[in-house]
Amino acid sequence: MVGDKVRMESELLAPTISAAKVSSLFIYPIKSCRGISVSHAPLTPTGLRWDRQWVVVNSKGRACTQRVDPKLALVEVQLPPDALVEDYQPTNNSYMVLKAPGMESLKICLSKQHEVTEAITVWEWTGSAWDEGTEASQWFSDFLGKPCRLVRFNAASEVRRVDPNYVGGHRTYFSDGYPFLLLSQESLDALNEHLKEPVPINRFRPNILVEGCDPYSEDLWTEIKISGFSFEGVKLCSRCKVPTINQETGIAGSEPTETLMKTRSGKVIRPDAKNKNKVYFGQNMVWNWMDSSAKRSGKIIQVGDPVFVLRKVSSAAEAAA
Repeated sequence: MVGDKVRMESELLAPTISAAKVSSLFIYPIKSCRGISVSHAPLTPTGLRWDRQWVVVNSKGRACTQRVDPKLALVEVQLPPDALVEDYQPTNNSYMVLKAPGMESLKICLSKQHEVTEAITVWEWTGSAWDEGTEASQWFSDFLGKPCRLVRFNAASEVRRVDPNYVGGHRTYFSDGYPFLLLSQESLDALNEHLKEPVPINRFRPNILVEGCDPYSEDLWTEIKISGFSFEGVKLCSRCKVPTINQETGIAGSEPTETLMKTRSGKVIRPDAKNKNKVYFGQNMVWNWMDSSAKRSGKIIQVGDPVFVLRKVSSAAEAAA
């Protein structure tokens, strides 16, 4: 498999000095809606807790994303203050609160499970989900101007596995494909040097932002440790239309994709590989939750944690993508 090949060829390092540190953490409870910057977050096999547990779907049960509905960028999501305590259990008075321009606030109970709805589709996956009810459906239908429903991943009976061609034994909820996305501040700074108008990190929607390394170092990382927990770099993240959407206005432009095509396309960084017209920015990752280090309590990462690189390849051309 592609992922196995990269792991075998990666260089084993002695992690005595940190290569970077965690500078920001982000969770996105509803797919394609606004993210939440947090100081710490519990780890789960499917990502940081609360990440992409919900998705808005259209009348056919297909996921609505900013690619087609850029207004989703304007939906602000708030969680209870203690929602990121490791052993937090929501009560009947625990709510996720949604806000959007021109809309009244919407409260979604975190402990209530509504009826199960079938045939929910996110990319290659189809399964069941918990429907969040009529009020949520009307709220999103009014905001987006078309029939929609808000659904939550049915963790009681569904499993969505990541692509086994890259890594086996891992799963995710409603992310595009992998439970974690890591980027470095230095990569963003390097990109912004080429742009007339710099873009913020929210264009790229990472979960883990690190700083203190060289630009695009994360391309090479195939195994890292954060707070003693092992993460695997699975494949470079190919970017879609979303980075061109201003997350404050919901309006799309041509940048930064136009510049990324010149500096970060497959043709530039992976000239001998396929997919020469894709652009790459960031590293998709999984947490090795079956590793012995994951069995201890306190499964939390936080801003300021050092990042140790255990294995890496020598160039982006050798990385899985």
